[in-house]
Amino acid sequence: MQLATFVVPTTGMVATGAVESGTVRLIGPGSLGDRLRAQLALKPAPDAPVYPLNALRLLAPVPEPPSVRDFYAFEQHVRAARKLRGLEMSPTFYELPVFYFSNPAAIFGPDAVIPMAPGTQELDFELEIGLVIGRGGRNIPVERAWEHVLGLTIMNDWSARDLQRQEMKLNLGPAKGKDFATSIGPWLVTLDELRDRLEKDRHDLTMVARVNRRELSRGNVKDAYWSFPQMIAHASRGATLRPGDLIGSGTVGTGCILERRPENTGGWLKPGDEVECEIERLGILRNRIAAPDESYHLLPDPNAPDTVAD
Repeated sequence: MQLATFVVPTTGMVATGAVESGTVRLIGPGSLGDRLRAQLALKPAPDAPVYPLNALRLLAPVPEPPSVRDFYAFEQHVRAARKLRGLEMSPTFYELPVFYFSNPAAIFGPDAVIPMAPGTQELDFELEIGLVIGRGGRNIPVERAWEHVLGLTIMNDWSARDLQRQEMKLNLGPAKGKDFATSIGPWLVTLDELRDRLEKDRHDLTMVARVNRRELSRGNVKDAYWSFPQMIAHASRGATLRPGDLIGSGTVGTGCILERRPENTGGWLKPGDEVECEIERLGILRNRIAAPDESYHLLPDPNAPDTVAD
């Protein structure tokens, strides 16, 4: 089943529905995340209202996840990113699946306009696959991890490379280089629809990213060094995962401008650019870049001399 969160056109109500052959059949009020947390049904009634898909405004499948963890699962991306910084591949990568927490209050859906991070001159996309927890748990073993998963979605972990580079000089983060936007969508595909593509806990699904319709990235979910069950087991070690939690795979190899290099891709992203992230069987997640909000304030330098107005 393909589960979408959308706005009912006649009432403005946020609702969950099942995507079926160019239509969406209403399941009930509330986003998919709301219904997961309330343990409400996720199947539509046979006589439920049906809406044309192309007439609906889709939101992120889980607009406000309880938490967002983004992993570092693809060896090719990690190796390339470290090489750009003059670093050898770290043996720690092979010891445990590392992740960081992102901002659950900055989730964007399909066709949403993405504001540039304030102050950045190096905006980037990251082509990832995301997973939504359907059943909570703690200390989940690898062999039982899929039982806690509702389904998969496309994820774009927008990144401000110059901000990220500066703040991570202190070996903490990323923070402001990442927390302004994460896109997911266009809907969530439940695991039962993807069983034929699962082998050794990894799905054989082609991943593609385009900027202004030009293909820049191509990879496959199955290329991940760490599997989603391993990530779930690690994330839940001594911590509780909750229904609606979002887990990202990290960037697939070639899946960002940083890795491809801006001189080979037409530069960093700028206002007006359109980014498409496509994963086989999951759909296309499309977003356009907007100008940054200029109302922000930079912190003053605490060591700067005081200035007195005339």
